[in-house]
Amino acid sequence: MKKIFLFILVGCFSQLLFAQDSTNTRKQKKEMKKQKIDMMAKAEEEGVINYKKHFAGGIKLTNDGSGIFIEMARAKSVEHALLFQIEFTERKHSKEEKLQNELSPTAPIIYGKINYFYPLKLGVQKQFLLGNKGNKNGVNITANFGGGISLALLRPYLVQVDKGSGSYEYVGYNSPDSNYFLNGPIVGGPTISEGWSQLKVTPGLYAKSGLRFDYGKYNELLTAIEIGGTVEFYSKKIEQLINIKQYQYFIGAYVSLVFGRRK
Repeated sequence: MKKIFLFILVGCFSQLLFAQDSTNTRKQKKEMKKQKIDMMAKAEEEGVINYKKHFAGGIKLTNDGSGIFIEMARAKSVEHALLFQIEFTERKHSKEEKLQNELSPTAPIIYGKINYFYPLKLGVQKQFLLGNKGNKNGVNITANFGGGISLALLRPYLVQVDKGSGSYEYVGYNSPDSNYFLNGPIVGGPTISEGWSQLKVTPGLYAKSGLRFDYGKYNELLTAIEIGGTVEFYSKKIEQLINIKQYQYFIGAYVSLVFGRRK
């Protein structure tokens, strides 16, 4: 009987210790969570941005076109991060002139345009912190530089021509019957669906650098403006317009609006 009572007593004591340990563990976790929240709130108030990664996207305006991009970042520290980026833009030549055929309600015409020029870029940038936020409403300033692969996607510019007897076809500068492209009669320009089946790719490289100004009120949200410049070099000259000099390299400036979230 004494052994049974002793066994019950030990069991109750063990259960009490286990319950106490569980309570202490919950209290410790709760206290650690509270400390973490307090530290995050303090960092938020002081403006310090210290996150492991972010995902962002935005729009980009260049000196000769526009585009969109997405990026993923991995931060090694508060001061350094790597940005993995994909960009898709369209470059337009400064001498392009869009005209509307007043005699026909067709798409506008850009006389002499050979190709639509879409650079598709895949690259990596190194990001350096220049100035952290002084407070919650401050501005975080970083410098980014890097580069990668640039693929020039060339979509032929096809114009609609009248071949007589009510026959209308789309032809381009490099078409077998390109004399219609050069001499007409041209009825109208291409629609958005024309030329994709004849898409050509010219590979190249690019370098890019910029300054990013993050003015977001909340540190977990990325809201920034970036200004910078790019240099692109391709394996051969890019045909854009007839009767002008064609280039393998392009130098440009850009302004980007960046939106994203940090974790």
